[in-house]
Amino acid sequence: MPNSYLCKIATPEEMNRKWDEEIERNADDRQNWILWKRQFLENFKKGAILSYYGILNGAIICEATAAVRPEAFPNSDRLIGEKTAYLYAFRTVEEYQGKGYFSKLFQFMLKDLRRKGFEKATLGVEPAEEKNRKIYEHYGFTEKIKSSTETYPDGTVIQVDYYGKSIQ
Repeated sequence: MPNSYLCKIATPEEMNRKWDEEIERNADDRQNWILWKRQFLENFKKGAILSYYGILNGAIICEATAAVRPEAFPNSDRLIGEKTAYLYAFRTVEEYQGKGYFSKLFQFMLKDLRRKGFEKATLGVEPAEEKNRKIYEHYGFTEKIKSSTETYPDGTVIQVDYYGKSIQ
């Protein structure tokens, strides 16, 4: 991994730039992405989320977000609390997948959350996303918390299984 790779908490300017890139990249689902951008920026301003970016040679190549207050996530029961953060919005630019960049970012995020006093992390995965579920299990997310649904801004409903782990 090159020395020019940096993990950090995103600034509002970086978030705007990254969300604009995602909106362009996901033109077929543009309306959802525009609404998600607005929600993320509002939650960031309220201190309800922290977004973490992996930056290589000035380009944001991966990201992850931690919801640290229940109002940031509509299905927060048992997923977000005073010492529990919900992790989501994991994305890595395709050409950088499988090269360890996201793993380094993920460990940076967990270390930062521990430093901020969080003791547990939770995340969700769709049952059909077997590859992702196995990755999360590898990271230690084996405590099943609940199954529920999430609704996208366009009305699409998805089934999600939620898992947690201690990060102390």
